[in-house]
Amino acid sequence: QVQLVESGGGLVRTGGSLRLSCVVSGGTFSMYTMGWFRQAPGKEREFVAGISWISGRTSYADSVKGRFTISRDGAESTVYLQMNSLKPEDTAVYYCSKRNRGIGVPASEYEYENWGQGTQVTVSS
Repeated sequence: QVQLVESGGGLVRTGGSLRLSCVVSGGTFSMYTMGWFRQAPGKEREFVAGISWISGRTSYADSVKGRFTISRDGAESTVYLQMNSLKPEDTAVYYCSKRNRGIGVPASEYEYENWGQGTQVTVSS
């Protein structure tokens, strides 16, 4: 049974930083791609960043390029999302996701099979 557990969310002021973590247990032998998505109130869930576990190739949404960095630690089966220069529009529930097939780093949530419970990030102005 695959489990993804996020942590690191919280309340931060505009311009501040947070680092989200996602620990993956179970099914690690099929670790193809990890992704971070977010969902703000009244909005659809959107892609934030993704990383190919084997190659380390990354992909980012235009809205977070240059501010967010996704990385992974194979030994700890953990993926991170370092978020700098946070803005109020970054406020959302952030979800970690795992894709168990294929190559590349897709931006569609339907390409990912496993999801965490989410962690709230709130950026005050």
